[in-house]
Amino acid sequence: MNQPPPHSAQSKRVAIVGGGITGLSAAHRLLELADEHGQSIEITVFESQPAAGGWIGTIDQKDYLIDTGADMFITNKPAAIELCKRLGLEEELIKTNPRYRGALILKDGKPVPVPLGFELMTPSRIGPMVKTPLLSPLGKLRMGLEYLIPRRQSPSGLDQDDESLADFVKRRFGQEALTRLIQPLVAGIYTSDPEKLSLRATLPRFLDMERDQRSLIKAIRKQKRETKSGDATGARYGLFAAFRGGMQTLTHKLAERLSERGSVLYGHRVTKVSPSQPAGYEVTVEESNAPPQTQQFDAVIFTTAAPHTAKMTDHFAPELSQLLNKIEYASTAIMLSVHRLEDIRHPLNAYGLVIPAAEQRKIFAVAFASRKFPGRAPEGCVQLRTFVGGAMQPEMLEYSDEELKTIVRTELEDILGVTGDPLFSKLLRHNQSMPQYHLGHLELVEQIEQQAANYPALELAGNAYRGVGIPDCILSAEQAAERLFSSFNS
Repeated sequence: MNQPPPHSAQSKRVAIVGGGITGLSAAHRLLELADEHGQSIEITVFESQPAAGGWIGTIDQKDYLIDTGADMFITNKPAAIELCKRLGLEEELIKTNPRYRGALILKDGKPVPVPLGFELMTPSRIGPMVKTPLLSPLGKLRMGLEYLIPRRQSPSGLDQDDESLADFVKRRFGQEALTRLIQPLVAGIYTSDPEKLSLRATLPRFLDMERDQRSLIKAIRKQKRETKSGDATGARYGLFAAFRGGMQTLTHKLAERLSERGSVLYGHRVTKVSPSQPAGYEVTVEESNAPPQTQQFDAVIFTTAAPHTAKMTDHFAPELSQLLNKIEYASTAIMLSVHRLEDIRHPLNAYGLVIPAAEQRKIFAVAFASRKFPGRAPEGCVQLRTFVGGAMQPEMLEYSDEELKTIVRTELEDILGVTGDPLFSKLLRHNQSMPQYHLGHLELVEQIEQQAANYPALELAGNAYRGVGIPDCILSAEQAAERLFSSFNS
């Protein structure tokens, strides 16, 4: 549909700003709640781009299936799996290929496997850690001493305290473990500076392990003993899952559901939102070269990036806007390419490669997409997703597209032995796409939520607040929808 649904006196009209995974999930949850309670609700999603999905997209050609943003999601956070079940997409889910399980880390210019049993920050097996060339003998000894390191003591209590990833790792495992192992692995998830990254906001379970067990090594080994079979979700799908037809499967299905009951307006940019009297909001929208139009709604859910939301609210909620602007973002560029296996010297016997900042390379990660999931490249070929920039190397985004392509090809040749011209290549820039969860992030989010609560029928959702992954976005969206629906009936 390309026009807002007709208004009825009995129904609430809700504007959702942003048609990415968060906005679409919020709209879907509102419709579910309306059906469950036998109520009418009219939803309009405003998306500035010509298609739904936000940073999620899939290039589906005859021989290639290439995700342009996220290419999988974690399954131990249930929101995404549960949504797939309700949408009838469960049979479209695929799990990672166990043949290539594992990751590589660059050490002195050469890819080295991550030790077996290493869980992002903590080793669960001693043998592989003793044998790995990623750490020096002293580095390994320092990691092993973690078992003896006491809990951190602080006047205000460990539960309430935040700590940077870097400080936490250096305190428990030593500088070398941070530099050579943990920084590159975490950068592959958050594209962040570990000296600034809030552990409480990103990886709180490690703080909880220290609180409960004192030693992370002790805690992770205890967990392994207790959960050998994993939970039902993990056992069926593994830790990560994707869609047979690419990640766009999910956003397309949500948009399709919404088009039957509401409206998704593509190419419509919301420029201003203003409270109206006695209640509700006026939403000003620009479409192409047409003059701005203002529409009336009972409620608004903002799912845009924090700076965009700040701009739309600064004239009526200056305190909220100022807080939103405190959330910083990082940008990345992704080089998507397909190569003949015969043109690559390295066997690519893993899901991907991460690169420590200490290596001083011009790329920070390479995902071997067709090693992770089937159907991503033709037989005898491999699909690579090479990442540039992030919070550690923002200057890389100053290069032109052609310069970045040349840089990536040079790096891939030097590191993995990639030669010859790719069968397919495309460079994408994801500007200001990754919110940075700096120290004090959760306190900042609490302040934002307190300010937003001053404005009835206004909700915020998205990856800027309490999680950056797809399940986090879905959970944020559904919780915002549930709060809003509850307010309609209070």
